[in-house]
Amino acid sequence: MSESSICQARATVMLYEDANKRWVPAGAGGQAFSRVQIYHNPVANTFRVVGRKIQADQQVVINCPIVKGLKYNQATTNFHQWRDARQVWGLNFGSKEDAALFANGMMHALEVLSALGDSGYSSLPRPVQNGPSPEELEQQRRYHSHDFRVSSGAE
Repeated sequence: MSESSICQARATVMLYEDANKRWVPAGAGGQAFSRVQIYHNPVANTFRVVGRKIQADQQVVINCPIVKGLKYNQATTNFHQWRDARQVWGLNFGSKEDAALFANGMMHALEVLSALGDSGYSSLPRPVQNGPSPEELEQQRRYHSHDFRVSSGAE
């Protein structure tokens, strides 16, 4: 199974120039809107942000993996940013609706990634099992030990 898009939005993709302390448009040809999508690979359980300019050449201006622990900052309603291993990315969205849609997709990706165990496989969804879960057993143990303490106490 190949990657599938879990959301798309219209935004200008920006890069932060640390040396000059300013944001610059990603790619050639200056500032232009791009179609920015979050792709999910269900086999590898990976996510990435891909943006192509909405122009004839459809230049790729971002192809950035979303990694566990990534800090996604919604700096303003329409401008969001994050850092990868090499640079700081910014998205200047065309509307607050696009910004909210993309942020929801990013939050979903980060939640899925944070649920990954050390094995690299998702702990979601839970495997089907017969009988009570470890959490339910613990709750039952606490409940019964609490009952015992209350009933054996001096009144």
